Amino acid sequence: MNYVSTRGRAPAVDSAHALLAGLAPDGGLYVPAEPLAPLAPADTFADTMKALLARFFPELPEEARTRAVADSLARFDDPADPVPLRDCGDVAFLELFHGPTLAFKDVALTLLPHLLAAAARAEGLERVCVLTATSGDTGSAAMNGFAGVPGASLVAFYPATGISEIQRRQMVCCPGGNVSACAIRGNFDDAQTAVKAAFADPALNAAAQAAGARLSSANSINIGRLFPQVAYYLDTARKLARPFDVIVPTGNFGDILAAWYARLLGAPIGRLTVASNQNRVVCDFIRTGRYDARRDFAVTNSPSMDILLSSNIERLLWLLNKGNDVELRTWMAQLKAEGWYQIEGYPLHDLQTSFAAGWADPAETEAAIADAWERFHYLLDPHTAIGWKVARELPPTGRPAVIAATASPWKFPVTVLRAITGEAPADDFAAADALAKLTGQDPAPLVAKLRDAPILHQDITDPADLPSAVRRAFSF
Repeated sequence: MNYVSTRGRAPAVDSAHALLAGLAPDGGLYVPAEPLAPLAPADTFADTMKALLARFFPELPEEARTRAVADSLARFDDPADPVPLRDCGDVAFLELFHGPTLAFKDVALTLLPHLLAAAARAEGLERVCVLTATSGDTGSAAMNGFAGVPGASLVAFYPATGISEIQRRQMVCCPGGNVSACAIRGNFDDAQTAVKAAFADPALNAAAQAAGARLSSANSINIGRLFPQVAYYLDTARKLARPFDVIVPTGNFGDILAAWYARLLGAPIGRLTVASNQNRVVCDFIRTGRYDARRDFAVTNSPSMDILLSSNIERLLWLLNKGNDVELRTWMAQLKAEGWYQIEGYPLHDLQTSFAAGWADPAETEAAIADAWERFHYLLDPHTAIGWKVARELPPTGRPAVIAATASPWKFPVTVLRAITGEAPADDFAAADALAKLTGQDPAPLVAKLRDAPILHQDITDPADLPSAVRRAFSF
């Protein structure tokens, strides 16, 4: 399988190289060079994942792919059904939070470390050194997934403020020896921009090469993150056996891009709806065709979506624009220089034909949590709650609606408890205790483990000093 850069100024590479590189040398993202043909339906989630890996990462040994799937699924509550559908009448919630860190990122990030290690072996490297920027959930899922994996090391960069205490402790308390976390004085966009710049840093790449290593990414810029997420939309199609719509809470656009790829691969997905929080740049883009990041950054109660620069839109634009990398380079250059760009013509028409969008502010998010609890006796985390709020506003299509439930409510107990009762203690663990008493439900075991876990990672850096933090983490 050959991959090309969305920006068209890098040579085509095979899947092992695309996995390891993460970002193409021209700054673009890797996409499959061949048109996407439908994938034959499989009988189980595991078989769907194996078929996807065989199609898109054929350069990795079959035995390594099979073992990676088995090792990944073993980390979920039910390996046979890792992403169950919860039927709530007119909608169903696709529960993507039954993995080790209680977020949808676990589906890909329990798999990606094994794929990257296999790719490194295929290219004769001693190890792969992974950088990831996180708005909350990617870092903890990546650290948990990479911990103890031979031939791989990882450092996660997260905003020093704005994430929940449980999200923070999932990172700073994560053991493993080969993983670490570092706070960034800034927001997610600052962290993501600094990490992308690190991949283009000649001195840092030379230091990695001298150590027999390759820098790579666990963010959704890495193609290895995307296709494992496609699996759960294909599996949903198997379960429903009829056309359906999807509503996806998203900030960096990777999770809903996976649904778009699933549709290209044969899943009968109708309308795809983006659910944004107050940082609604993606919602506005769907509605107007103008991507405009020139706005104040809001710290909200749905921190994993506190993003203004959504990387994966670039992959969608490449597809919508039929591989016209010249125009795409113009848009990306304008975004970097001026903070905005506008698409028109058939890319805009195709975008608005397939996608809808809505958003919620923090108060509306908490109202949606309370509404779901009152209607279904079902707890939503604040990100999924935005999906529920947006779903209620959509005109009906006659198709069932599937909302991606992207995280466990127990990762955000202060927000969830306050939404239901009107008040909550500021401490996540006290709020989890009160929420458990109120609902009669047990908090996820992970919450109890984190309460008294020792702090293992205390680094903090300015974005400009990120290369130095990388050198410390990997001992270059």
